[in-house]
Order: sequence, then structure tokens, then C-alpha cells
Amino acid sequence: MDALLDLLNSRPLVDGEEQDTLADPAAGRRWAQAHGGDGSLAELALLRETRDVLQDVVRGQRPPTALGPLLEGVHQTPDITSDGLRWTVRTPPHARLAVETILAWAATEEQAPGRLRPCANSECRLFLLDRSRANRARWCSMAVCGNREKARRHYERTR
Repeated sequence: MDALLDLLNSRPLVDGEEQDTLADPAAGRRWAQAHGGDGSLAELALLRETRDVLQDVVRGQRPPTALGPLLEGVHQTPDITSDGLRWTVRTPPHARLAVETILAWAATEEQAPGRLRPCANSECRLFLLDRSRANRARWCSMAVCGNREKARRHYERTR
């Protein structure tokens, strides 16, 4: 789940400028390795593509079927162990992290539909996973985006 949000949030706006963690090979390699990947150029290219498609899907700009091409050649096989049934995902090594992220998105949509969403601040590109009981979280950070939005509304009311 953490890798999913980290991937979605790997291209934020900082002081109005887009920052792409995965575009710089050294920073991208560190990001991938921190999430269990190898940081190869092929892996980073697939992670960027996966991130862009996932962002569009979460925003509702593309249908979930847009993720289909990213899962070509991926197989899931059952293994019976003493602990019960386990599924093993078989994928090319450079695609493992991207595939795991897509599977995390699918699990989130199944277990907590509608809780993964973009920040409501129009000047923010980050995403949040709403863990509140009421399912009413709107901002990636109450201290940053929530505070800015509340200050903006207060200013408009008092103006």
C-alpha cells in the first residue's frame, strides 16, 4: 500500500514546478531500491508509465482497463502450502514492482472502494488514502493543503 501511494505521489508540484523522482536515474534507482526494486532503467521506465496510467485511473480520466497492457505476460499461480493457499505472481524482473503496485491498487479498490483519491487542492498533484471512518478526507495533508484551502475560503468570505 505504501508503494502505491509513494508511486502516485512521485511527481509532485513543489513551488509550482513539477518534480519527478523517477525521471532522474540516480533518484529513481534509490526510490525503486527502497521499495524492493532493482532501479534498472527498464524498471524506472515501466514505473513511470504505470504511475501515469494509475494517476489517470484514480482521477477518473481513464478506465481501469487502461492498466491491461501493463499486465501483459504476468501470470498468477496458486501454491498450496502448509499455511494454505498462496498466489505467486510471475513477471519479468523489471516489471515486478510495477505489477505489485497495480495489484495493490486493485486490492485497495476492492477492500476500500473510493478511498484512494486525488487531493482536493487544485494546485496539488498528490493523492491520499482516506482512512477516516466517515470517508470525508479531502486533502493529502491537513497541515498544508487543508490549511491553504481553509485560509482561501476564509479570505473570500471576509473580502
